[in-house]
Amino acid sequence: MGIFSGIFRSRDAPKDRTAGSAYAFFPGMSSSGKRVNERTAMQTSAVYACVRVISESVASLPLHVYRYNSDGGKEKAIEHPLYRLLHDEPNGEMTAYSFFEVALTHLLLWGNFYAQIIRNGKGEVLGLYPLMPDRMRVDRDENRHLYYEYTLSTDDPQTNKNQTVILQPEDVLHIPGLSFDGLVGYSPIAMAKQSIGLSIAAEEFGSKFYANSAVPSGILEHPGILKDPAKVRDSWMQTFGGSANSNKVAVLEEGMKYTPISINPSEAQFLDTRKFQIVEICRIFRVPPHMIASLEGATYSNIEQQSLEYVQYTLRPWLTRLEQAMFRRLFTEEEKKQYFIRFNVEGLLRGDYQSRMNGYATARQNGWMSANDIRELENLDKIPAELGGDLYLINGNMTKLEDAGLFAGQTGKEESDEESEVLEVEESDTNQRRTFRKNAVS
Repeated sequence: MGIFSGIFRSRDAPKDRTAGSAYAFFPGMSSSGKRVNERTAMQTSAVYACVRVISESVASLPLHVYRYNSDGGKEKAIEHPLYRLLHDEPNGEMTAYSFFEVALTHLLLWGNFYAQIIRNGKGEVLGLYPLMPDRMRVDRDENRHLYYEYTLSTDDPQTNKNQTVILQPEDVLHIPGLSFDGLVGYSPIAMAKQSIGLSIAAEEFGSKFYANSAVPSGILEHPGILKDPAKVRDSWMQTFGGSANSNKVAVLEEGMKYTPISINPSEAQFLDTRKFQIVEICRIFRVPPHMIASLEGATYSNIEQQSLEYVQYTLRPWLTRLEQAMFRRLFTEEEKKQYFIRFNVEGLLRGDYQSRMNGYATARQNGWMSANDIRELENLDKIPAELGGDLYLINGNMTKLEDAGLFAGQTGKEESDEESEVLEVEESDTNQRRTFRKNAVS
């Protein structure tokens, strides 16, 4: 093969790479004939909807920095510099919502998220600025140490256009998606380009059918010879072509005959193909179809359970990636012993109002939640401690099995003692009456 080996390599085969993951999958032309990349994929409604619902779900969750207490509990470390940076404003240009929305969009489309870490002279983090994944290259130097090479563009500061910048690992917050070695993630779009390409082709077919149909298109036959066939064709298309002219009645003269040749969309299973591709794309991103308005198979009894599974099996893996990557790169070794980061997903797991109230009642009666614990989850003001807001209460009619007869025995003994006292009093009164009568007779 020699010089032709690179030309005839299968377009779907992975390409060897010396840095990062051993293989990389690239977007490009799919078998449907449609080019698939991160930008064309986002023009497909199902891909756009899946990326949007996941990125917005993660971005809307509050992120807190916590400190371990000496008693084994935890509390919010509001005074830590990273708390405001991660909870409110990662940099001077973005809110925390926008930052994490961008992070998940990059992960879902390119399989990687990169952000430059800006530090002061003390090594403290001052800001996090997202970087475009398609302009980042991960490589190793002669000592096999990782480094990041970023290509600047016209969107970057005017002083560094069309140049490359070398960044050290400690200056880059890198969150990889699914990969073979955990260094560089794969693009989900590239991995699933055949499915997405088929969806793009189905959408384009539907659009062209309504744009070009003569309801239906076919062949115009004339028994004689036409001097200007193009004029007849153009007149026909002008009168009957396009969705605006559908269902018009055609009047043919001079023995002309119209023969339809197009395939009916239902015969081509056009609608079924489009429905299946929606489910196929949901499978790629692990999004329940009902969350992107595909309600086939969804019922009132299972839709709430699907929403809970969405939090557990779709969001939680992404949240764990974010938490662990930020913990590893943003905290010092000493801070890692005292602090940690968590997204608060309680709001997504609460369920409906009645279910929440039943759960709170159980927690309250069994002593593992106080009134203020419950009110905090419901975003209500706390009850003052002197009014019992922090009390943990339990029902008094529950006891250990081995103590089941203890109180009954004590109760029986107390009743017996009381009866004895009553009898002694009555006997004493009787003796006193007898003595009184005897003295009276004397």
